[in-house]
Amino acid sequence: MKYDFTSIIERQDAIAVEWPLAKNNRSPYYNYNIRVKEGFDFIPMWVADMNFPACPTIPQAIIERTQHTTYGYFAPRQEYFESIIKWQKDHHGVEGLLPEHIGYENGVLGGVASALQVLCEQGGKVLVHSPVYVGFTGVLKNHGYEAVHTPLYKDEQGVWRMDYEDMDKKLKEQNIHVAIFCSPQNPTGRVWEKWEIEKAMEIYKANDCFVISDEIWADLILPGHKHIPTQSISEDAKMRTVAMYAPSKTFNLAGLIGSYHIIYNKYLKDRIVKTESLSHYNSMNVLSMHALIGAYKPEGYEWVAELCQVLGENVDYGYDYIKAHFAGVDIVKPQGTYLLYMDTTKWLEEHGKTYDQLYSRGLEYGVGWQNGEAFFMKNTIRMNLALPNSRVREAFDRLDKYVFNAEW
Repeated sequence: MKYDFTSIIERQDAIAVEWPLAKNNRSPYYNYNIRVKEGFDFIPMWVADMNFPACPTIPQAIIERTQHTTYGYFAPRQEYFESIIKWQKDHHGVEGLLPEHIGYENGVLGGVASALQVLCEQGGKVLVHSPVYVGFTGVLKNHGYEAVHTPLYKDEQGVWRMDYEDMDKKLKEQNIHVAIFCSPQNPTGRVWEKWEIEKAMEIYKANDCFVISDEIWADLILPGHKHIPTQSISEDAKMRTVAMYAPSKTFNLAGLIGSYHIIYNKYLKDRIVKTESLSHYNSMNVLSMHALIGAYKPEGYEWVAELCQVLGENVDYGYDYIKAHFAGVDIVKPQGTYLLYMDTTKWLEEHGKTYDQLYSRGLEYGVGWQNGEAFFMKNTIRMNLALPNSRVREAFDRLDKYVFNAEW
């Protein structure tokens, strides 16, 4: 490969949130009562960022800008918008996207919060699919909205599906007019097919429901699958959807801050932009702008293509290992993202263990997996596989020897 996806990067000295057990870095998400056993290092596999060196054009763009030694007020460059337009066209087939449809967001969740303030009354209900991304749960709770869950289910082939009848029923019976749609879906890793999105959007239309579509994972699609932008489904979908994107997930730039929305409906866009302006906080960082421009260069296209190949290999390895070695653990292979979402219910029943015992046991042996129950499915664990394959193999070896197939 042209780019480096094998080097093991020690990030604890960078005070990375993902390394809370390594040097007691302060993370709001992790249990500090657990310590890794002596002789084992910490393998970060929880929060959704990556442990690969950045695409070289990103630090190049940042360094070049920092060499101009004034960092005062600025306006987004035309190149910023052109880069997004080209990326969306080349990767997702988007036609007709113009600069006026694009708006900066400090983060996808901030954009979701602003859209909710425009689309939903205080205390109103919002439809979400569960298992649901914990960030949506937090935004809804913190801003006084009520999440109404419509569960995904697994069909006969073990594929996660939307329950359209349940969606329609809840929208009608509870007078819900806003939905958050996650595409690709976090934490299941489902990449929705065109017909599935079409059917969902027909139901949203029939119930006068606006859609906030989080498509931050759109570029991280595993081999054999394709992302379909929600707004591309129909003219109606284009007008009733607020879509959120970011280079931060694709290129691991979360610490630089910088996402963007695509809104074609001028009425909605004007009001969302106005709402965002009220905090005097949703403003672009000059280095984040140049990071996006650096990411969306030709080298970035190559880098993402190689990244998706690496992620596909890691996902194949993790999925196959679980199926072969961890009897009683239910797993569906993701089609996008770099996340495995496993259900340990049967294993726990067969081994007489509690969920907390299992989860803690993995952490004690340095496997930094994530408590999946926060996504509203009991006995589940989410694992981030965006790290060198050697580390993925080491993690599953530990889970085999010391957790799932050990006497304890």
